[in-house]
Amino acid sequence: MTLARYTVEHGTRYAYRAPVAQSWQLAHLTPRALPWQTLVAHELQIEPAPDERRDEYDSFGNPVTHFSLHAAHRSLRVRMRCVVEIGARPAPEGSAVPAWETVRDALRADPAQDGLMPARMCEPTRLVPLSEAASVYAAPSFERGRGWLDAVTDLMRRIHADFEFEPGATTVSTSVNEVLQQRRGVCQDYAHLMLAGLRGHGLPARYVSGYVLTDPPPGQPRLLGADASHAWVAAYAPGHGWVEFDPTNDRLADARYITLAWGGDYADVVPLRGVILGGRGQQMDVAVSVIPG
Repeated sequence: MTLARYTVEHGTRYAYRAPVAQSWQLAHLTPRALPWQTLVAHELQIEPAPDERRDEYDSFGNPVTHFSLHAAHRSLRVRMRCVVEIGARPAPEGSAVPAWETVRDALRADPAQDGLMPARMCEPTRLVPLSEAASVYAAPSFERGRGWLDAVTDLMRRIHADFEFEPGATTVSTSVNEVLQQRRGVCQDYAHLMLAGLRGHGLPARYVSGYVLTDPPPGQPRLLGADASHAWVAAYAPGHGWVEFDPTNDRLADARYITLAWGGDYADVVPLRGVILGGRGQQMDVAVSVIPG
């Protein structure tokens, strides 16, 4: 059953101070096909037209586009437009989920379950290394015998309450420990902190990137291009699968959330990244619109 339908537009433009001789890029700009998410239509426009383009899947199963330009250019524009339909996500009942230690021990006893993916999401990554500080912060949520769903939800709520959302307070390279010290950041930081806390307790969790429908202030029109990419966390319980938690907004993901890609941290799912030869600096502009209906 379809609960919501959205048109998403995500535009990125690079303006270079000097000509770029060659460019190699990787884009995570195709929403995943999921049991609750249907990709109805999708197009990815690239200007100048690339000399080479290849669409495939990465090691996490995310659709990716590799492209390269071999002629000199002073700008690069990448525009994604898609239509997606969202249904109901499976959500386990709290009483049916075992204690968090049982979940941890089940993965230790059988790390190969579910195609190795849960065990892989217990491993430290470059942006989410093992952090004693994050484990200590998360510990009050993981009392002995507490249910997995209750414990993970409590950690989500504490992060939302304890940290201030402040655009510009951090960068993509800000560490989890720095976020803990500053007590402020953006959705990427909230997700990385939650990942560190869960993995520090032996619980698999992955970074999810995508979009979320935002409501304009009362009486104000929806502004095209004023939305943004979003990030949240999916945690795994054997027998129930992945459940998505958004510490930035203190809620479980629902029909307002559109999944683009997932991985171990932000570095695995950057919407657009690459290498250029030349340029002498650049200016990047991004505009995102999530339009219901």
